[in-house]
Amino acid sequence: MKKSWIAGALAGAMFAGLALPASAATTLRITLQLPMKSHLGQNLLLFKEEVEKLSGGEINVEIYDSAQLYKDNEVPEAVGSGQIEMGVASLTRFVGEIPAVDVFYMPFLFNTEEKVRAAVAPGAPVRTAIDDAIADTGSKVLWWQAYGGAILISNGGPIATPDDIKGKKVRVFGKWLGEWIDTVGGAPTLISGSEQFLAYQRGTVDVGLTGVSGVAARSLWDVMDTITRVNVADIEFIVLINQDFWEGLSEQEQLWINEAATRAETSVRDAMSKIEADAFAKAEENGMTVYDPTPEEIEAWKAASQPVIDKWLSQSGDLGKTVYDAANNL
Repeated sequence: MKKSWIAGALAGAMFAGLALPASAATTLRITLQLPMKSHLGQNLLLFKEEVEKLSGGEINVEIYDSAQLYKDNEVPEAVGSGQIEMGVASLTRFVGEIPAVDVFYMPFLFNTEEKVRAAVAPGAPVRTAIDDAIADTGSKVLWWQAYGGAILISNGGPIATPDDIKGKKVRVFGKWLGEWIDTVGGAPTLISGSEQFLAYQRGTVDVGLTGVSGVAARSLWDVMDTITRVNVADIEFIVLINQDFWEGLSEQEQLWINEAATRAETSVRDAMSKIEADAFAKAEENGMTVYDPTPEEIEAWKAASQPVIDKWLSQSGDLGKTVYDAANNL
């Protein structure tokens, strides 16, 4: 449990006759699949600076970016089982145990920033229900990290309508986004974010479903030339801490961590619009074309997508219906 390694270190030092410090710092290791230059990496850096400042150095934070320790799909198990203290995971990585988390991937349900902010605000019904469900997996959600809307990237032209995606292999990052691609006529392939670049470069897939900030962070313009700003879903990441480790911290340590987490969450949420705008601009500067579907094209996407929502509702149980109804009432 908490700081069990410290006891062994102290015993060893006493055996060696060494002078002991009055206390030892608590170390938080955080695993992240994205590079440090990404806005999620920079957000973790802000958390690190805040918590180390608030604690006066009593808490140290170590960030392991670019999937050095765990891939995105491995993070829930790694944190929940206590292999690492903290980790960042795409919310959809919990869909196996909690199908309701993919409410954010229901086509066009969260297609405005206003609806997203209302849903993910601390204390909001959608967020509270999901946080409580994740707590049963051994992890506590410290804060949510905004990642923006889901876009399609391709080569040789936009994916303007469902007809344009028929028969194409498409990178997805969640079960229900895969269902969406399958429903509208594509062939979904689940590929981790850290493996996207090679998948596009090698032609493993023809089209990618991702966030525009990821395009910039991973220089995907080197392998794809067109963005379709379809905004089909909202992408959320969550920062987790092992529940047992959390409960073993002192009340003061928990207060410091919570305060730093609140500041980090506010910062990334407020910055998201500019982050996306800058990422789109950077993509265009690097040769990509950005296409905005017409209202008629969006309606065609919506009509083709409705079976996905119906199927998800039939499989996501009472919690799914609760969060879906809450989202519709925003």
